[in-house]
Amino acid sequence: MTTKPLHIIGGGLAGSEAAWQAAQAGVPVILHEMRPVRGTDAHKTESLAELVCSNSFRSDDAQANAVGLLHAEMRLADSLIMRSADAHQVPAGGALAVDRDGFSAAVTATLEAHPLITIQREEVTGLPPEEWDQAIISTGPLTAPSLAEAIAQRTGADALAFFDAIAPIVYFESIDMNTCWFQSRYDKVGPGGTGKDYINCPMDKAQYEAFVQALIDGDKTEFKQWEGTPYFDGCLPIEIMAERGVETLRHGPMKPMGLTNPHNPTVKAYAVVQLRQDNALGTLYNMVGFQTKLKYAEQVRIFRMIPGLENADFARLGGLHRNTYINSPTLLDPTLQLKGRPGLRFAGQITGCEGYVESSAVGLLAGRFAAAEILGREVSTPPATTAFGALLNHITGGHIVSDDEPGKRSFQPMNVNFGLFPPVEAPKPEGKRLRGKDKIVAKRHAITARALADCRAWLGIPAEAQAAE
Repeated sequence: MTTKPLHIIGGGLAGSEAAWQAAQAGVPVILHEMRPVRGTDAHKTESLAELVCSNSFRSDDAQANAVGLLHAEMRLADSLIMRSADAHQVPAGGALAVDRDGFSAAVTATLEAHPLITIQREEVTGLPPEEWDQAIISTGPLTAPSLAEAIAQRTGADALAFFDAIAPIVYFESIDMNTCWFQSRYDKVGPGGTGKDYINCPMDKAQYEAFVQALIDGDKTEFKQWEGTPYFDGCLPIEIMAERGVETLRHGPMKPMGLTNPHNPTVKAYAVVQLRQDNALGTLYNMVGFQTKLKYAEQVRIFRMIPGLENADFARLGGLHRNTYINSPTLLDPTLQLKGRPGLRFAGQITGCEGYVESSAVGLLAGRFAAAEILGREVSTPPATTAFGALLNHITGGHIVSDDEPGKRSFQPMNVNFGLFPPVEAPKPEGKRLRGKDKIVAKRHAITARALADCRAWLGIPAEAQAAE
């Protein structure tokens, strides 16, 4: 019997991962990607899984960080995104960061070479036709207007939009290392790192306050057609944070804690700007947390106020891109399937998850669910105790709608975090009562240990294979 193909619309992180998972299960896949036939405001290439914002997959700590746990679960599930990220990592302290071009090229080459995957470069302007028995929409934050409108008409719900912001990238050779220094916060060593993976630019109080005022006063790009669009707190433009109070930035992306300036070790910086390596060659560094909607000329002027960046040469300046996502808790069932349209699933940021890893993970789940259905197997959802399950539950039903404002849509994009997991009792050491930070760390370790054990069981990894890891 010939197996009907799974159609996937969108070749970003989620679509690429979904295609890989389904094809590895033995299901033929047709991956529809509109680039380069139709470009977007943020993409620069036609590669699949192109990273348009940061090059960081965030923390790789699987014991004490929820996104690090998600990394580990995806590796257990043979994730193409994680395999490619691991192969193209660049130093980033405790984070997993990648050479963005090498990463997307690897994903593209792997999918192009897979015998069960066909990549069609075309724009799909409407919902998948009924004859596509199984389909996944994974068009992400840059969904084309025609498809977004078709989704809105079919679901009866408006697709909400907010801005994701892009941080500037600086050429390393233009950074004054007589002022700046290499150091990871608290000298933390991560995958591929040395504990000296960030460039740090120190500011005293006067410099910091002048910088904050410049951010507030600087000319910004206006998008009148999107007035009233909310920002996601995890990716706020730097000037929006500055407007929230003069101390906001030094308790956020510019916090000075865990850093000592070797050029002047007896003086504590009042604030610190960090830059993270952006490519394998180490020639490019991105400004951490400096997403912005400042006009280009203002970015150059204001960011050169930062000590060490007075002569900064920018390989790319910051910008903004639109994000479209659906009201998943009301529209999707627990297998990411659109209620009332069997066989049509959504994956990635369009479902209301936030972040590269989360988008990829939801693509992984959607690909597995669709493949199981096509092959006539039971569609098994991951336990709620896993990172997969915690994220899935938030998207498809974990959100609580406020009764204070009936009809107001309150579902917002979410990164994976420990607040999404079922509670667990931390083990109590003999004769010792855990308090404060120790108790938090013990609880996180208990959550992650339980999650990995339950994820292995869900994936059917034999006990002997677990013991050998």
